[in-house]
Amino acid sequence: MDSREIIARRIAKEFKDGMVANLGFGMPTMAANYLPEGMSMTLQTENGALRFGATPKRGESDPDVANAGGAPITLLPGASTFEMDLSFAIIRGGHVDITALGALEVDQEGNIANWKIPGAFAPGMGGAMDLLVGAKRVVAALNHTDKKGNSKVLKKCSLPLSAAKCVDLIVTEKAVMEVTDKGLVLKEVAPGLTVEDVVKCTDADLIIPSDVKEMDI
Repeated sequence: MDSREIIARRIAKEFKDGMVANLGFGMPTMAANYLPEGMSMTLQTENGALRFGATPKRGESDPDVANAGGAPITLLPGASTFEMDLSFAIIRGGHVDITALGALEVDQEGNIANWKIPGAFAPGMGGAMDLLVGAKRVVAALNHTDKKGNSKVLKKCSLPLSAAKCVDLIVTEKAVMEVTDKGLVLKEVAPGLTVEDVVKCTDADLIIPSDVKEMDI
């Protein structure tokens, strides 16, 4: 199981019956493939659709049906499609219970940077700024470290922010961390890792409770 699947599987554990959930580009959209059996919830995509499901198999996709990242999706019975202005009215109106978004960096204060690396990468903020302040719960999904082994879970973000103090939960392939008023709490570590392993590769200051669990994936 690679890091992307680990993160997507763990994100799916945050969903509950009856929720309206938005999944951002990349790893978060993969979470639709791991919804618990029998769960009744509504997935929303910002380009204008409600009630989609798992990624279709090769050869079974409809080129006219895709998520905001252009990836194919499957519309479930009862699904609806509509203009983007209505989609953002749903988001800005506080009707999204949870959103999971990819990130370049996050920090212990709940800040998130996911749209720009000055001089190298600037695709635009897109709907992230609306989701980060409009959704009732925000999950940030990212690899724990970059290709050089540097932590992406920081004391303070160094990149331009998408929104400030909005993240509730951080999910990486190594750990699950909750942003609280007292600081960043380590809740779970991935199978095969120890608390010490996570602390060593994390720049942020972590609060370590006595009951850190193994990540359920």
